[in-house]
Amino acid sequence: MDTKDIKNAINFDELLDLKYGEIGSENRDVFEEKAQYFVISQMLREARKEANMTQEQLAVKVGTKKSYISRLENGKCDIQLSTLYRIFEVGLGKRVSLVFG
Repeated sequence: MDTKDIKNAINFDELLDLKYGEIGSENRDVFEEKAQYFVISQMLREARKEANMTQEQLAVKVGTKKSYISRLENGKCDIQLSTLYRIFEVGLGKRVSLVFG
């Protein structure tokens, strides 16, 4: 990808196509997965701070370790859906809903 291509891109989707490949390509799928983990990690951190809880307090409330909460908030590990629900709904009192598009 050169700067000429970047300058000619009309929107963010075109930039992503140039850098990671088109939707459905292996590189783009890897990028999209990492982007989703980042979004979830940021939502978790923000919700925990909004609840005025430390990582330790949240971990105790949901029956896990502080180090696991830290790794989740830093996007360093995968999370099972059941754990995601438990952290947000039980630990933080937030409602979780999924949308598939």
